Amino acid sequence: MSRSSLRTAVSRSRPPFTTAPLGSMPAAAFLRSHWQRRARLFRRALPGFAGLHTRADLIALACRDDVESRLLVRARGRWTLAHGPFRHADFRGLPSRDWTLLVQGVNLVDERADALMRRFDFVPTARLDDLMVSYAAPGGGVGPHFDSYDVFLLQGLGRRRWRWGAQRDLTLVPDLPVKILANFAPARDEVLWPGDMLYLPPQAAHDGVAVDECTTYSIGVRAPLANEVVTAFLGFLADRVDLRGRYADPGITAPRSTARIAPDMIERYRALIAKLRVTPRDVEAFVGQWLTEPKPHVVYAPPGRPLASGPFARAAARSGVELDLATLALHDARAVYVNGERCAVRGAARSALAALADRRRLDAGACARLPSAALARVHDWYRHGWLHLGR
Repeated sequence: MSRSSLRTAVSRSRPPFTTAPLGSMPAAAFLRSHWQRRARLFRRALPGFAGLHTRADLIALACRDDVESRLLVRARGRWTLAHGPFRHADFRGLPSRDWTLLVQGVNLVDERADALMRRFDFVPTARLDDLMVSYAAPGGGVGPHFDSYDVFLLQGLGRRRWRWGAQRDLTLVPDLPVKILANFAPARDEVLWPGDMLYLPPQAAHDGVAVDECTTYSIGVRAPLANEVVTAFLGFLADRVDLRGRYADPGITAPRSTARIAPDMIERYRALIAKLRVTPRDVEAFVGQWLTEPKPHVVYAPPGRPLASGPFARAAARSGVELDLATLALHDARAVYVNGERCAVRGAARSALAALADRRRLDAGACARLPSAALARVHDWYRHGWLHLGR
């Protein structure tokens, strides 16, 4: 199924819950006392929530080539890992227990999953990564492990037993297709029912095993490695650097050792490199563009017969617009960033596009009031399939 057809196939209603995703705990209190500090179990975090997807739904997603998925099976003490896209036939011969299907980025292709992830907007959008849904047969799990980022584990269908705790020994079992802790020593042991949720800070060791057929919704937080950030920033600078001049060494003398790199040559190269200046605005632009860069497997579906700017403006003024589920949009004090592009408009145009990034949609009235600079950008995103007319 294509991305455009799925948009009309999934339910357009919001998930059947209205309470905060932290149960009765205020978000400010959670961020102050637990965020990146210590684990917290929330009983009835979302009362009435029992998942959004069936086993068949998740298998269908795992068979798509624009969705990342993994299938993990444990049989006779051995682990096997396969990566999607899969075929429906791959699931017919599976045992009755001890296997797990992991479907990544479900929020990018399903409106219900996207709406669920937006419930966690007490964490800045720039920090949220994606929503992974796991389906596990009884006994299924991925083994005791740790993540290098914060994660919220919301129980959907069925029950899962979680064991967790802070652990210094992070030694892994060698020669396995998955990273499993060799000396797992949990401090807590609880069974989560539908609507319960476990929050874990980075490095917390944990192991979840399905008591019966179950689904778990994992809301992950983006936490890139320092080396990953610096490498990406250097690539960003490479596309922007425009230094003048060329290496030159007038007045040199014949060397005693022909192959020797002389100190004065090294100094000339140092002086060339020292011409590079990194400004706060360079970092600002990099952060916005890099954080909104779509993942490699994401595909957008432009309209088959896109409206010209005039008819589009009139249609938007009647029905509003909404960002595609896979579109990433952020803003800072000077610009709006959409799918890796920087949009440096000012004044009312910037405010309007920032509101679109915050709300993921603009109603008809807001579209009717769009300044021309903002309308031109919105129309361009529509032609790329990054944004759609409202329904």
